[in-house]
Amino acid sequence: MPSLRASLLALTLIAAPFSSHALLPAAVDGQALPSLAPMLERTTPSVVNISTVTAIRADDHPLMRDPFFRWFFDVPQRQRKREAQSLGSGVIVDAARGFVLTNNHVIDKADEIRVTLHDGRTLQAELVGTDPDTDVAVLKIPAQDLSAVRYADSDQLRVGDFVVAIGSPFGLSQTVTSGIVSALGRSGLGIEGYENFIQTDASINPGNSGGPLVNLRGELVGINTAILAPGGGNVGIGFAIPVNMVRAIMDQIVEHGGVKRGLFGIGMQDLNPDLARAVKAGVARGALVAEVQSDSPAAKAGLQVGDVVVRLNGRAIESAGELRTQLALLRIGDGVELDILRDGRAKTIRSSIADPYASYMPGKKINAEYFAGALLKDITDESNFGRHPGISVGTVAEDSPAWRSGVREGDVILEANRKRVKNSTELARIIRQDGGLGMLRIRRGDRLVLLVAR
Repeated sequence: MPSLRASLLALTLIAAPFSSHALLPAAVDGQALPSLAPMLERTTPSVVNISTVTAIRADDHPLMRDPFFRWFFDVPQRQRKREAQSLGSGVIVDAARGFVLTNNHVIDKADEIRVTLHDGRTLQAELVGTDPDTDVAVLKIPAQDLSAVRYADSDQLRVGDFVVAIGSPFGLSQTVTSGIVSALGRSGLGIEGYENFIQTDASINPGNSGGPLVNLRGELVGINTAILAPGGGNVGIGFAIPVNMVRAIMDQIVEHGGVKRGLFGIGMQDLNPDLARAVKAGVARGALVAEVQSDSPAAKAGLQVGDVVVRLNGRAIESAGELRTQLALLRIGDGVELDILRDGRAKTIRSSIADPYASYMPGKKINAEYFAGALLKDITDESNFGRHPGISVGTVAEDSPAWRSGVREGDVILEANRKRVKNSTELARIIRQDGGLGMLRIRRGDRLVLLVAR
């Protein structure tokens, strides 16, 4: 009977831990054992799972991806469709209006967004708007029997505070991990356009994106957005967007459908010991002004190259990234008060955030058929391709004639119908003389691109 005795021994060894666990006391010396369970029972109903469906168009031949080829040979584009699905997390922040916060990269280019609640309901979500530069997106779901998380003040966070991440890593919904705030104000990571991350060692994995980072009171302190994963998995370095930053972005998205960033007009870099000595700063941290754009609010207020910014609207500034992010959160018309050091002497500069497109004209004044919905301005374009006159494209409304013509914010129009254009008057004349617009040549970033107008 050796095998039977061995089996009984194995059963005893396996059962023993469960027996001892069952006898754990509910309290020690009259004190209840610490547990996150009560907080999580209040918080997890506000956490949702997000799935998306995206139709991906696949061209039959690489030449079909070339708009000039299709236009020149008048070849119709045949396309096949396939579906791609993604999985992420989100958090309900307004139960009355049904608003859900998540990351832009979770729902980017999605044709359909589904939100699964804690109670198992799956709802179709409406995209209110996004801000790719901060990786924030706002969704709206039917406001019926929802539970919303409470906000914390992320400016009050300290390194060492306990935090909890909730989400759906690898599709495992309502997963909870805990840790501490490892660092604050992380930037320069190249993850987003504007960075001011909370770093945490609470385990964050693929699928956690868009989910909440909460404190021990269950209040929202951040939105989980990225991990540092040199080996492809979690190594205890995760990043969340501070909730104060998210709320400022969300308010604009709800109001405008997107973020309208203003103009202040400075370029900046981090202060280092050598630069601090060169400009006689007398401080080790701050943002050094490296450029002041002409005719900008900064220039009109008297800000100069070499000034060191140490405070913005009463908030201490320790790096160029922090100053850049805080300026980006201000709205057009908001006041700007900078405490600076100039040659070691303290000075205060006051100004405001300007509308970067105040001097642009509506595109419909040039040609409503092709440019309605865009803002345009004659400029002298300076790029890797030289210094040339052209037409700068400001904001472009989606699904507008300008959008369908292919132009996007930041483009610079250089040619129309293979003819050089130096200003908007020439562009209007070419379209009129040629009886329409067939093709545009633009600069987009560091590339020259041909567009076929539709």
